[in-house]
Amino acid sequence: MAEAVYILCALTSVACAVLLLRAWKRSQSRLLLWSGLCFVGMAVSNILLFIDLVVLPTTIDLYLPRQLATLASASVLLYGLIWDAS
Repeated sequence: MAEAVYILCALTSVACAVLLLRAWKRSQSRLLLWSGLCFVGMAVSNILLFIDLVVLPTTIDLYLPRQLATLASASVLLYGLIWDAS
């Protein structure tokens, strides 16, 4: 059951990223770009989570790459929010 949740979270993140980036392409609103890139990073993090906990053996740990992907995506969104606020 957990595997299905991991897959659904990854698919939801990908769908959000696609929709946000498509909206950015039409409107050129920079906040949509930053949000779309954030969701791309979140999708990468969710895919790494699935690979780490389901596909790979327990001797290989992808905890640090998962956390770095999440940190990078949140940092992109934070940068975008600060950049557009000024």
